[in-house]
Amino acid sequence: MIKYVAGLLLGIALGVLVAAALLYFNPLAARNPLSPLSVSKNNILSLGYSGVPTDSIVYTNNGESRVQPHPEKVRELWEAPIRRSEVLLTVLTDSRNNPAGIGIKFSSESERTRLINGEALVDSAWHIHLVERGSLFVEQTENYWNFLRKIVLPAYWSSANHWKGVWNGNMTVGPGALGTAAVTGGTGEFAGLVSEAVEAINASAYSVAQGPVAMEGRLIIDVTGNVELTSRDVAER
Repeated sequence: MIKYVAGLLLGIALGVLVAAALLYFNPLAARNPLSPLSVSKNNILSLGYSGVPTDSIVYTNNGESRVQPHPEKVRELWEAPIRRSEVLLTVLTDSRNNPAGIGIKFSSESERTRLINGEALVDSAWHIHLVERGSLFVEQTENYWNFLRKIVLPAYWSSANHWKGVWNGNMTVGPGALGTAAVTGGTGEFAGLVSEAVEAINASAYSVAQGPVAMEGRLIIDVTGNVELTSRDVAER
C-alpha cells in the first residue's frame, strides 16, 4: 500500500515539475519583439523615469505587496475595486536626462492574463504633464511575463534572494494592432494629438525583499504632425 501511495505522490510531483517547465520554457510566449517605433522615421518624444518606487514622488498599492508604498503613511489602495491596482507619481526626464515634467501612472492586473500563453497582463494609463508644453494621455496593455521569467523568478531561486544582470524589454502589447499604446493629446502643444507609444524597461537589479533596486523605464511617443520637437526631445536611437 505504501509503495502505491509513494508512486502516486512521485507521479504528482513529476507532473507538477513538467507543467512548471513547460510554462517557464513555453515556446509560444512573447519574446519582447522590436517596437515599430524604434525604427520609425517620425518625430519621437522620449520620456524616462526611475522604476524604483522609493525614487518616485508617490507610489502606492494595497499595502500587502512586497513592494511597499512610498512615502510612509501614504494612503493604500485596500478597497475591493482597486486592491489589485497601483499608482505611481514620478518625475519624467527628457532624452538628455533633464527634468521635463511629471507623470501619473495607474496600473491594474488584467482579467485577460493567461500564464499558459505567456501573458501576465496589466492594463495601465499615463497622465503626463510637460512643463510649459501641455498634457497627454497614454493608454496601454503591458505584458510582464518575460520580466517575471527573466528577473523575478531568478531572484527567488537565488540563494541571495537577489537578481543582477542586464535586461531590456518592451512592455507594451496593445491596444494597437502592432503592439503599441494609444496616445491622446490633452492640452497645450499636444491638443488634438492621436498617436502611438511604447513603454520599455531597462533593469539591472531586483531584490525579493524590496522589488526593483535598479530599473529605469522609458516612454517613446510618436508626436508626428502635431508638434515641433526641440533637440532635447529627440530620442537617441
